This record gives sequence, C-alpha cells and structure tokens, in this order.
Amino acid sequence: MSYVFAPQTIPSLAIEGESARFPIRRVFCVGRNYSEHAREMGHDPDREPPFFFMKPADAVVPASGVIAYPPLTQDLHHEIELVVAIGEGGTDIDPDDALAHVWGYGVGLDLTRRDIQAQAKKLGRPWDWAKGFDESAPCTALRRATALGHPQSGAIWLKVNDVERQRGDLADQIWSVPDVISHVSRSVELKAGDLIFTGTPAGVGPLVAGDRVSAGIEGIATFELTIG
Repeated sequence: MSYVFAPQTIPSLAIEGESARFPIRRVFCVGRNYSEHAREMGHDPDREPPFFFMKPADAVVPASGVIAYPPLTQDLHHEIELVVAIGEGGTDIDPDDALAHVWGYGVGLDLTRRDIQAQAKKLGRPWDWAKGFDESAPCTALRRATALGHPQSGAIWLKVNDVERQRGDLADQIWSVPDVISHVSRSVELKAGDLIFTGTPAGVGPLVAGDRVSAGIEGIATFELTIG
C-alpha cells in the first residue's frame, strides 16, 4: 500500500524488563471515579454513573524527563491515575470476566487545561481541547498482569516539589477496573492496545513551569518528571 506521505510511527509504551513495546490503539479516561475528587469538583458521586472522555494515542509519552507546559492555558492541573492496558478485546464484557482482558498496568498522569475545561463545561462544549493536547498523558512503563496480578488496593499519591498533593487508595474507586472495562465495552468494541485511565483521587491542583512532579501507585510503579 502506498501513502501520500509517510505514516506516523505507532504510539507505544515501554514494558518493564522487556525490549518489546506495547502498541497503543485508543485511550479512554474515566471521569470522577473517586468520591472525594467528585466532591471537590462539585458533584455527588452517589448519583452519577461512570462517564468517559478520550485522549489521542500520541498524547501518551514516557513519564520522565521534561513535559512541555502546554499553550492556551494558565491553569494546568495534575491528575494521577491507574492505567489499564487491554490485551484482549471484546464487547459487552461481563465484569466477572473483565480481568481476563487485561494485559497489564501502569501509572499515568492525566494533565488537564482546567481553565479551558471550565469554559467548556459552562458552554456545554466537549472537553477535547482541555484533555487531548500534546504530551497530556505521561505514563510509566507497563507491567504484565501475569507477573503483577490485578491490584485492587494500594496507595496512589502525587507530590509537587516534594509536597504531597494527592493521596488515596485504589480501593476507593467508585467503579472498579472490571466495572470500568464492562462499561466501556458496552459502548465500543475494546481491542488489544487500548488503554484506560481509571480516574484520580482528590487533591488535583495547578502546575507551573519548573515544577517537579513525583508520583506512583504502591506495588506498580513510580515516576518523576519536570514541567518545562
């Protein structure tokens, strides 16, 4: 097959301890999946079913080095999240069967242009410009579920310049990983290579140029990066 110009390289993530890489197909993100975060954003977590937004696959970059401060915002926010990597696709997946579709896990950062998001909410517009910009989804190397298992609890935390901003536990998720996978698969066909960012605990806040972000999830991975 010929193309009018060379196609872009397939986005991918490193795999811990392996030379092979995990090709990224699509990136789904769960909104407000921790009770305290839902409350800090002004919502009642007991009344809302899960909802989703997406980021471009090439927004996923290594959670290391320098991440550029994006244009068009003066209110960039951090959101630390468990990332689920899908290895086997399907539709209408039952929650009881969902973990069989998981290839592995990582730790990701959902960077958000909060001022743009606030304006979009006010006007009833999509969140794409607030969530889907370049380098908006830094992520650690993935770990295979066959080696790691399927964590259902464990501390999730984030610090900015050594000051803790976010802390929670995976057990605090409103919708568990199997529930989230099941919900996504009812709307679209999940396929190998899909990533799911599963929501963030309370404590989201602003980042400025020069900030050093360190974060992690107990038993999965940690990372450190700098906002450029």
